[in-house]
Amino acid sequence: MSETTRRAVLAGAAGVTAASVLAACGDDKGGSDSTAGSGSGSGSGAGGPIAKKADIPVGGGKIVSDDGGTVITQPESGTYKAFTAICTHQQCVVTDVANNNINCKCHGSTFSAADGSATNPPATSPLREKKLRFEGDDIYITT
Repeated sequence: MSETTRRAVLAGAAGVTAASVLAACGDDKGGSDSTAGSGSGSGSGAGGPIAKKADIPVGGGKIVSDDGGTVITQPESGTYKAFTAICTHQQCVVTDVANNNINCKCHGSTFSAADGSATNPPATSPLREKKLRFEGDDIYITT
């Protein structure tokens, strides 16, 4: 392979890598499409249940990844909410839910477990809400 061809291959690879890194950083536009709710919904999930009600503590939650990244919360007894588990600041996966806050340890952002709104910067956009449905103790994400 000639030196010119090697340089072209390396330059192309560097460009793809740079584009991938920049895309991963993203911007702060998580937005909300208001497609979620609590309580029973209609529609069918893509698969089996992603959690059980008993696994979601009041004031806390659980991060599940079976469906591509969801955090389920129970901000008050009997009310369940679901949001994307991807922080709207720089797309890190949120790490835990405690005291009705969804926490992202990457840069310290927090979100409300009740409505997904950003409660501590650097994130300013809310987590996107997801729709839930229930069958007994099983929790499903609807499509």
